[in-house]
This record gives sequence, structure tokens and C-alpha cells, in this order.
Amino acid sequence: MRAVDASANVLSASPAPSPPAGSFPAGASPPIRDAATVILVSDRPDLHVLMLERTRRAVFGPGATVFPGGAVDADDRDPRLVARVVDLDDRGASAEHGLPAGGLGFRVAALRECFEEAGILLAADKVTGVPVEHGADLAAVRDQLNAGTLRFVDLLEGRGLVLAARPLRLFSHWLTPLGAPRRYNTWFFVAAAPDGEDGAHDDNELVASGWVRPPDALAQHAAGEIDLIFPTETSLRVLTRYEHAGALLDDLDAGARDANGPSRVVTDGTGERVVLPGDAVCETSHWTIPLPDISFRAERAAAAGEVNV
Repeated sequence: MRAVDASANVLSASPAPSPPAGSFPAGASPPIRDAATVILVSDRPDLHVLMLERTRRAVFGPGATVFPGGAVDADDRDPRLVARVVDLDDRGASAEHGLPAGGLGFRVAALRECFEEAGILLAADKVTGVPVEHGADLAAVRDQLNAGTLRFVDLLEGRGLVLAARPLRLFSHWLTPLGAPRRYNTWFFVAAAPDGEDGAHDDNELVASGWVRPPDALAQHAAGEIDLIFPTETSLRVLTRYEHAGALLDDLDAGARDANGPSRVVTDGTGERVVLPGDAVCETSHWTIPLPDISFRAERAAAAGEVNV
């Protein structure tokens, strides 16, 4: 496992190939899976985000530079695991998403994937509340999780750890376009990285990692040095509004919500995200459940600024 260079601003030197064709019959589409992504932010000394480069062997987004994240597993909604969340229940989390149930599983999946992919475990001791210490033994446990020989809930229970879900601020909502080899209904969150923790990619699904300023990542993408999928690129463009992580987190915490819990949202390309200062949005805007199907052609047009989906 290679250590992250916290000062690195270049994550890759070559663009990724186009995604492989799906294995589904013409006109068919793979099932849509729930998924979660976490944008880890840190002042170094200005706002940086942790980004990872996917292996070119990946079925979805080969070679792309991404934030930590992945599909929601059945275990992420297991009552034993949900019981380890100390500051938010499923009813409250689901209300934020505008869902009848199942909302907490997105945050649990984001926390699990953050550890599996980026090596950062956002957990604390159940008794003392002290954040978990990241050391060699925890890195070895991460390897067991990725190998499938240890479950996330068993890790937490065995070490007396609990999860805090509220520090993951709900940020945006995306649906993979038609024609992709895999499709995901993905919720993006933003969270502060623990002080002093650089993280480390897993050297399997992820082959490189680093902390990067959002405008630098966008410049690398424009130069063809890294590949960004549209939701990642769009998120980075929003983050360029902020010089420091605290201001971003404060705006997310202060965001307007309606009487039932969901945040007010604004359309952003082919997705949607919470309203931030400077956005123009109708007072009645809310999460779209489910998001409508779009094509890759529509997404590419949105990326090029040709249409406002």
C-alpha cells in the first residue's frame, strides 16, 4: 500500500479510455443500484479534496479520478450496523432525502466506502467519543474488509466503535445515464477529513490518490491529464467557490429546508444539489425521487454547456 502524498496536486498523467460497452442486450439497461459518495475536504492550507484514481480494469469509470464511494450493500441497512449510528436515525435521514425509508443506509455506505477505498475511518470510541486512531493495525483491518474476510459491523462491534452520520452533509443526487455498463442512484455527501489523516488508496480498485485543490483538478481534466465523470466535474466546479473548507461546511449546515426535512435543491447539469449562496432557485424546489432517465448524449451536451437539463 502506497502512502498518499498530501502535497500532491497531480493525480495521473494519462487520460482514461472510454467505458466498455455493457453486456446487456440492445435496448436493455442494467438494474439501478443505490450508491453513496463522500467528498472529503481539508484546509491544506486552503480547500483541498481527496481524490482517487480508479484502475483501468474497472467496469464502471475505468481510469477515472473520483471521490471515495460505491454501491450500498445490504449490510449497510442491517439493524446491527444501523444501531452503531449515534446521532441520526433512519427516519431523520430519510426525511432529508425525501424518501419514505432507507436514507440512513446511504450515509453508512459512504462511511464504509471511505474506509475501504481511502483508508479513513470516520468513527469514534463508543464510551469516550475519541476518534479512532489510524495506525498500521487499522490498515490491516481495511485489507480484511476489502478481501471480504471481515464485515464492517464486526469491525465496529469488535472495537467498540460508533458512527456519526450528521457530519456527512447531504450535497447532491445523480443517476447514471442509460447505456452505462452499471447504473447507480447516487447521493453525494461532504465531510471534513480528520486532522492529520492523509488516507491511502487500496492499491486494487484504486491505484493513486492525493489531496488536490478543486480548480487544479479541473485544470488537469481540461489538459487531458486526468479523466473526470460528469458528476465529479460538476461537484468540483461548485467547490471552486470556496477558499476554505469551513465556509463550505457552514453553508451546507445553514442550508434552507422545508417543513418536512428535505433541503431546497437546484438543478445542476443532469443532477441536483442543495442550494448554496448565489444559487437562484424556486422556493418549492425539492429532491426529485426518482431522478428521470437521461442518455449519455444528454449528459455530454450538459457537460459542454449546450443544454440546461
